[in-house]
Amino acid sequence: MRPKKPKATGSGDLFRARLDQIINMKHELVQLAGKVDWDWIDGEIAPLYSENGRPGIATRFMIGLLLLKHIYGLSDEGVCERWVHDPYFQYFTGEEFFQHAFPHERSDLSHWRKRLGDKLELLLAESLRVAHEAGALRSQDLKRVTVDTTVQPKAITFPTDAKLLHAAIKGLNRLARKHGVKLRQSYLRIAKTAAMMAGRYAHAKQFKRHQRQLRILRSRLGRIIRDIRRKIEGQAVLENAFALPLGRASQIRSQQQRQRGWKLYSFHAPEVECIGKGKAAAPYEFGVKASIVTNNRRAPGGLFVLHARALPDNPYDGHTLRDVIDRTETLTGCAIERAYVDKGYRGHDAQNPRRVFISGQKRGVFGVIKRELRRRSAIEPIIGHLKTDGHLGRCYLKGRPGDAANVILSAVGHNFRRVLAWLRALWCLILTTLIAPASDCSPLKSVS
Repeated sequence: MRPKKPKATGSGDLFRARLDQIINMKHELVQLAGKVDWDWIDGEIAPLYSENGRPGIATRFMIGLLLLKHIYGLSDEGVCERWVHDPYFQYFTGEEFFQHAFPHERSDLSHWRKRLGDKLELLLAESLRVAHEAGALRSQDLKRVTVDTTVQPKAITFPTDAKLLHAAIKGLNRLARKHGVKLRQSYLRIAKTAAMMAGRYAHAKQFKRHQRQLRILRSRLGRIIRDIRRKIEGQAVLENAFALPLGRASQIRSQQQRQRGWKLYSFHAPEVECIGKGKAAAPYEFGVKASIVTNNRRAPGGLFVLHARALPDNPYDGHTLRDVIDRTETLTGCAIERAYVDKGYRGHDAQNPRRVFISGQKRGVFGVIKRELRRRSAIEPIIGHLKTDGHLGRCYLKGRPGDAANVILSAVGHNFRRVLAWLRALWCLILTTLIAPASDCSPLKSVS
């Protein structure tokens, strides 16, 4: 007889397979919790806090939440919600018994990020130490690195004159209501209509009508600015409260589309910069430039982020290379023998320029150096993973401190994801080694 065909895999089998995969991932999270040196982190962060006042939140709890957020690409609210339902998350943050309610406030994550500040680099150093201890990263992998820059976009809409003017009108009205300043007229309804029609006219290429709507928005914004200044004149408290928003509104009202010099691209995020990286799909991006350093040679666990830093004011890439290399050596504790960069670093200021190789360079490129220079482009998918799997693709944190924290924590999350993948591979190898001898044994003969 012809043997029967195996039945198609049903939804139940797929569910069990997925459940087994999740359970294996959770076991790796437990192993990772045992490898992180929580006492060392607590000792480094302790000087930031005082012995007076009520007891603070445990360091392991908040640091663990930050790590889980960036490992799994969750929001602050999302990681707090998942913590309640996931016992492995609770174990990772140091809980001994299952909790049915989140014991703290979501805003504590924001307070901790602000308090840590520059100390966030300790988490990046700890991620590299854990990778080294797990065998996913070797000391020799730290000597030859690849350096590149990217843009971390800010969570703002694409800036147009109509959007900025409308946002300034809404922002001043909101602030006036908050401080009890009664305006002669809000112009909210007129501004909303004018901003909407300006977008429609621009889409239809009816630019005379588009400019007329912009003049309406500018004139109404000027009236609100002058009205507020008359109402708060002589009141020191209100003048201090309105000084910064009025300055931003005046800048938005006066700036033109093609003017040279500094421009304001967002009313609520004035630190946003316009950066052009030569991409065909996105000629200009609005955010902050970020520097990323990875190992050039693939380590057993893959490519890790050795250093990450936000670069405000959009500096030239070549003028940042010296500082980036020095900081990377300080963070890893290993001297860098060779650094590979793209053509944007021409004219760099590195201490030893002979150890820096630029893409397309011919002089001095042979043998091993030629092969390693071809691997320079391997940093591009790492940047892509930082943006898609992590939070580098869109920064929701406030101000330049938020930009700097988001870059570092995104790198920390990537490194721990690589460590988890390495532990998962080791776990599968151990299971395969244990199961293989049992499967080779012949079954016992049945008693006749």
